[in-house]
Amino acid sequence: MQSLHLISLLLQYPTKDLQSVAGEIRQRLEGDKALPTADVAALSPLLKRLATSDIYDAQEAYVELFDRGRAHSLHLFEHVHGESRDRGQAMVDLRQRYLAAGLEPSGNELPDYLPLFLDYCSTLPEQAAREALAEPGVVMVAIAARLAERESDYAPVFELLCAIAGVEMDEEAKNAIPPADDPRDLEELDAQWEEEEIRFGAEAAPDPNAACPIAASQLAAMRGEKGA
Repeated sequence: MQSLHLISLLLQYPTKDLQSVAGEIRQRLEGDKALPTADVAALSPLLKRLATSDIYDAQEAYVELFDRGRAHSLHLFEHVHGESRDRGQAMVDLRQRYLAAGLEPSGNELPDYLPLFLDYCSTLPEQAAREALAEPGVVMVAIAARLAERESDYAPVFELLCAIAGVEMDEEAKNAIPPADDPRDLEELDAQWEEEEIRFGAEAAPDPNAACPIAASQLAAMRGEKGA
């Protein structure tokens, strides 16, 4: 599903290059018969804003939404493991999954960065891509619901991903992951993002206090754990 790569672009930090191809992204998504028409149409406000707004305004809005707080983080394992060492081992496992598929992640982003995972899914056959995308389904549902509450034009991106994955956006799924507290000022932001040790060794053990067993099991599937 090559369209997953296009969707991954929409979730990355806005650039002038992205602005220049926003119209083409719209056309290609609209032309993909495998995507639900109504969900693609709902992307119109975001695509229009990205294409026409001042680039610095677009970048500021992106940082405010995705980088200043944990509630809308694009790092999938963070919603279950936080900054614990369990997240480190989960990312090691996910990176191995990318390598096994013949992909070599580049750049500075961690393996659980959603746009990177979407790029991986885009290389898979359609059914396999849908199944892989469904693995972090509860995380995407939760983020979609939180963004919708904020009336963010990024919410339809996650709603489209849920539709592709065949994940139901019911109330149980929306509330499966307890929301993180958003910081109210810079002091709270610093406290929330205080660095914690992340261990990437194989000795990392499963967290018995995982926030949600459903989310934990789905993300375990992303890591390629047997029996997940």
